[in-house]
Amino acid sequence: MELIATPYHLNDKTKKIQPVLNVEKTKIINIQLQTGETIPEHAVDADVTIIAKSGKVNFTVEGETVEVSPQQVLYMAPLEKHSLAALEASDLMVIQTKR
Repeated sequence: MELIATPYHLNDKTKKIQPVLNVEKTKIINIQLQTGETIPEHAVDADVTIIAKSGKVNFTVEGETVEVSPQQVLYMAPLEKHSLAALEASDLMVIQTKR
C-alpha cells in the first residue's frame, strides 16, 4: 500500500502538472489550473479518464466541447485529440491506462 498526497497548489501558483503514480500500464497525473489557463490540443496512446476534484473545465475532444465538473467523469479513447481550458480554478486527476 502507498498513500500519495496531492496537495492543492492553486492558492500560490499557476498551472501545476504533477505525476502522482506510474505503475505497469497505469499513469496518474494531478493537473491544477487557474481560471483561464489552458492545455493545448494533444493525444495520448492510452485510455484516459478525467476526474474533477474541484472546479470546472471545458474539454474539447475531437471538436466537441463538454464541461467537466465534480459531478462528471470524462472518458477518452486512445489517440482522441483533446484540449482543455479552466472555467474556474480546477483540480483534476488524470488516469491513463495503456491497453
